Amino acid sequence: MNPSAESRRSFLTTSLAMTGTIPLVAASLAQAASKQAGKPLMAYVGTFSSPLQDVLDTQVDLPPGNGRGIHLFQIDRRTGEMTPAGIQRMGTSPSCLAVNADGTRLYSTNETDRVGKEKHGSVSAFAINRQDGSLTPLNKVSSGGDGPTYVSIHPSGKYLLIANYFGGSVSVLPILEDGSLGEATDVKNDAGKIGPTTAQNAPEGSFAFSGHDHTHAHMIQADPSGRFVLHVDLGLDKIYIWKFDAKTGKLTPNDPPTVSLPPGDGPRHFHFHPNGRWFYSIQEEGSTLVLFDYDAKAGTLTPRQTLSTLPEGFKGSNFCSEILVSDDGKFVYAGNRLHDSIGIFAVGPQGKLTWVADEWTRGNYPRSFSFDPTGEFLYCCNQRADSVAVFKVDKETGKLNFTGHYAAVGNPSHVVFLDLAK
Repeated sequence: MNPSAESRRSFLTTSLAMTGTIPLVAASLAQAASKQAGKPLMAYVGTFSSPLQDVLDTQVDLPPGNGRGIHLFQIDRRTGEMTPAGIQRMGTSPSCLAVNADGTRLYSTNETDRVGKEKHGSVSAFAINRQDGSLTPLNKVSSGGDGPTYVSIHPSGKYLLIANYFGGSVSVLPILEDGSLGEATDVKNDAGKIGPTTAQNAPEGSFAFSGHDHTHAHMIQADPSGRFVLHVDLGLDKIYIWKFDAKTGKLTPNDPPTVSLPPGDGPRHFHFHPNGRWFYSIQEEGSTLVLFDYDAKAGTLTPRQTLSTLPEGFKGSNFCSEILVSDDGKFVYAGNRLHDSIGIFAVGPQGKLTWVADEWTRGNYPRSFSFDPTGEFLYCCNQRADSVAVFKVDKETGKLNFTGHYAAVGNPSHVVFLDLAK
């Protein structure tokens, strides 16, 4: 047979086959993409669903427990509006939430739970339905201390890091293969001299006093590399730095093991800049932001700038809450409770902050706020107003514009997002 004729015949056969196959493949891919695009953007809102009990007399934040557990919402990607999509009912105040990188598991710290003889708080694990975002409980374990108030996931994806506010401790919980939780691999109890009841940097006329009565671990998170874990103790006015062993889940003190904030100022939360070199801390009673330079090799912090979270001329009492750095690294956002605002700060070329504006949160006592996955919207949990307010972010100026959208949620504490289309 003529090789040239055979080649032409083979080419024609293949071409005819591909003519039929390509549209089928394209149609299949288009159908899959369409189906995926139809999946919702979910928001999960943690709440105080039972009153705080057995707390020190000095505890100023006593939410009545108006929440019903973890509230689920579908988000309108265009407007940011929240539509109720169910409730995972829990009477244990799941006040802080974290979703794993795969979007298949959600974890909650249960602040008012009482587990075992020690009456510790607990941490719950849930499987996420990838079709509708609903939750299925996997298990619940002790948090290793009283009043767990913060949860984060180690970059390895193998551990949860827990801050127990009332217990003044932090713990490490292993994440098992099915996403459920094991017993703590390590628990560390904070100890030392409690700071003064008057913050060194508090505004004139401030009576803000909350955590300087006991040790209070308020936040814990790994650095971007996962080699170090940092946590703050509000009562001790310190940031702790730990070396982390990802094989054993153990914490060992770094050298030096802590860095101190001004007496009484009360570090509450912190956030790394996307470049990993700048670290911003917010102080609850001092109403300040502090910029630190972070040495990722040594795991050390060096303070470089301190400024107020409040507009110039403010006098009186204020309790700071959340701090977030925008994904593009251009702005820092700081929560003010009693002033009920979010302070907006521009990040300079060397990381220093400059005050831009503040935005009223359209509610009372903004406990925390979060960006949606695009960074286009900011969602503010107004704890005492029983609502979440939605703001559009101006990415050029950093300013926040209220969308007019609220979601009714009793005592909202924390909101996280999951895009089921990804």
